[in-house]
Amino acid sequence: MEFDLSWLLLGVPIVFALGWLASRFDLRQLRIENRQAPKAYFKGLNYLLNEQQDQAIDAFIEAVQRDPDTTELHFALGNLFRRRGEYERAVRVHEHLLSRADLPLSDRERAQHALALDFLKAGLLDRAEEALRKLDGTRYQDQAWLTLLSLYERGRDWPQATAVAQRLAQRQQGDFAHRLAHYLCEQAATAQAKHKDFQRAQQLLRDAIAQAPDAARPRIQLAGSMAAQGDSATAFAHLLELEDHAPQALPLVASELVRIGNELGELERARSVLRRRYAVDPSVDIADALVQADVASGVSLKQAREGYVRHMVQEPSLIAAARWLSQESFAHDGAHEAVQRSVEDAARPLARYRCAACGFEAQGYFWQCPGCQAWDSFPPRRIEEL
Repeated sequence: MEFDLSWLLLGVPIVFALGWLASRFDLRQLRIENRQAPKAYFKGLNYLLNEQQDQAIDAFIEAVQRDPDTTELHFALGNLFRRRGEYERAVRVHEHLLSRADLPLSDRERAQHALALDFLKAGLLDRAEEALRKLDGTRYQDQAWLTLLSLYERGRDWPQATAVAQRLAQRQQGDFAHRLAHYLCEQAATAQAKHKDFQRAQQLLRDAIAQAPDAARPRIQLAGSMAAQGDSATAFAHLLELEDHAPQALPLVASELVRIGNELGELERARSVLRRRYAVDPSVDIADALVQADVASGVSLKQAREGYVRHMVQEPSLIAAARWLSQESFAHDGAHEAVQRSVEDAARPLARYRCAACGFEAQGYFWQCPGCQAWDSFPPRRIEEL
């Protein structure tokens, strides 16, 4: 049986035509999908601008399904999940990105940083620490170290915090001298309070003074440690050093300076230091301490209380008024208690300290704000004086 070549010649054009039609169909489908993907993407952006996060997530999921290789859509989706508190879904998105072998190095670093933030926001601090450490040597390294520093401070892991702060200082990411001094002070407080190891505590505080000579906390804390051991003379000497190194902190220790000075027979020296500081920067706490010094030196209470009046002439103060009123006699004795209580209630909120970073208010002074965790953010002055 002979093979008829005419069928072959006829079949070639047919096969070519079918292939051409198939390619046209695929190209048309691809164009439709490419048009739909940007449409879903822009729809998501529109929802995002209108703060409609649920609809934005749905639109981005649709866009990712149509174009699974687009990394920017994955990052947008992961960030949205994190902002909504859906940390598990955010982690899955960023882990999916990291699992891709074709992901460029810059996007891989970005995904690793995003994953660390997911763990951090979710409160998974161990996993966040591990993820942050993987960013060493990347463009996110300094950001990662700053975040690690915050983690170690939150966990009160002062040796680890010290190591990270020193690395940041070496890379000239800021001045960490005062923060390093605080870490030493924290360790000293633990050594003294929990282990009764006064010797180690005092050595740590001396190291803190060497680390940051102009920091107030190490000298104040060292003075307190010495006074607790009965070494009032050394405690007094450390408090006097504040005048040269951290004079702004004198209101915090004014009463203690007078008390120890009176105990040592050095009351006049303490009073001289406080008067010099008061002349530069009047403070109700220093005014109060000077009144205490006058009483301790034998001045009558009535005459010493004029110190409050002099302060009020210079700086109007409800706190000083309340302290002056406490010993003032009224023509109508029954009114004294009511007036005194009213003035004290009005003055009490003004006697607090306020964080300059977040506005947190407290009756006592803090070296680290309990609200925002910032160091040295409390001015050593009452709210009334700010």
